[in-house]
Amino acid sequence: MISTLSKKHKFDAVFDSQKVFRCLLEAMSHPVRTVSIKSYADKLSGGRPAFLALAATLLDNEVGFCIRENDSLSDEITLLTLAKRVPLEAADYIFVCDPIELKDAIESAKCGTPADPHESATLIVRACGKPACRLTLFGPGVDGSATLRTTQTVKDAIALRDAQNHDYPQGLDFIFVSDAGELFAVPRLVGEVR
Repeated sequence: MISTLSKKHKFDAVFDSQKVFRCLLEAMSHPVRTVSIKSYADKLSGGRPAFLALAATLLDNEVGFCIRENDSLSDEITLLTLAKRVPLEAADYIFVCDPIELKDAIESAKCGTPADPHESATLIVRACGKPACRLTLFGPGVDGSATLRTTQTVKDAIALRDAQNHDYPQGLDFIFVSDAGELFAVPRLVGEVR
């Protein structure tokens, strides 16, 4: 994998992955905080370099992933990470490039079990569009509640997830990433104030 990675990309499988992972930890620990992985994503070639940077960081040959609407990205992730392509219902990581796929992805994603809530899926969603909506979140990592400006895709994703009414502590984790490499996370126990 390293030789293939170094021939096609400038992304360092060890050091750049560690830096992206630290960014993800920051975003997951502080759900309304936006972090940038642009400098690492720029080292990867392909149509969705930020998705590839996240895939190179999170996936390996022991996890399954699903992308239904983008075969070329799916091929690139497989080549880069050796992760297995699996059906939506079995995926550990679900990449959503097109908002049209969001509803089906959220409704079909595994949400863990009461004994093993960590066996839920993580959805990595392209936050496309202009930040024209306000979203107020509460939960672990948020001091009381916090409001951020975001896209309709993000607002819809949180509403669809919350409508699933997963039993505590089950649920879905979200990582929202823009084409510019800006990302923020909404862990499974963080919800929207209604």
